[in-house]
Amino acid sequence: MTPAAPTGVRRIGLMGGSFDPVHQAHVALATEALRHLGLTEVRWIPVGQPWQKARQLAAPQHRLAMVALAIAHEPRFVLDPIEVNRPGPSYTLDTVQTLQKHAADPTAEWFLIIGQDQYANLPTWHGWQTLLQCVTLAVSCRGGLAPQAPSELAQVPHRMVELPLPPLAVSSTDIRARLSRGQGAQTLAPALVPLTVAGYIANHQLYAPPGTPC
Repeated sequence: MTPAAPTGVRRIGLMGGSFDPVHQAHVALATEALRHLGLTEVRWIPVGQPWQKARQLAAPQHRLAMVALAIAHEPRFVLDPIEVNRPGPSYTLDTVQTLQKHAADPTAEWFLIIGQDQYANLPTWHGWQTLLQCVTLAVSCRGGLAPQAPSELAQVPHRMVELPLPPLAVSSTDIRARLSRGQGAQTLAPALVPLTVAGYIANHQLYAPPGTPC
C-alpha cells in the first residue's frame, strides 16, 4: 500500500496515451489511481506526435474531445493538451519537466501512471533515466500479477508502486477494428466506451469503414 501523503501535499497523477479512442479501461485505471494513491488529481495528456507509433491517429481535436467527455463526471480529472499544443515529437520527459517547472506547488508528488507493457518498454523512452528521477511510476497489472521490470530498468534505482486493476478486456485496437468492420459505435457503450464517447464517435463517423457517408 502506498504511504499516505503528508497533510497538505498535492499528489498529481499523469496519464498519457493516444486515447484513440479513450475507453472504459482508461477510466477505470484513472479512477483506481485516485483511490489507491490518494491523488489530488489525474492529468489526462493525449499524445501529440507519438514518436513510437507508425500509424496515423485520429485528429487531435477529436481525441481531446473524447477524453473531455469521458472524464466530465469526475472533477479531479483534468484534461491537459500540453503535448498536442507542443510541436515536434511528444516525449514524456519533456512533458513532465515542463509541468513540474510551472507547477504552482513545488512540493507536489508526481506519479506517472503506466501499464505493464509501458513499464517493460521504458528503457526505449527518450531520457528515461532522467524521467525516473522526476516521478514515481504507478504500474498497473492485470490478473493479480506483480509488475515486472526489464533487466536494464531493474538495475536503475527508481520509485515504483503497484496499481491493481480489475480485469477489463478492452483495448483501443479492438474498438477501432470493430468500428472499421461497420459495427455501430452505440453498440460499444457502455461496456467498452462511455455513452458520451460512443455518441461522439457516431456523430463524427470516426474509425468507420471507407466510404461511410457522413
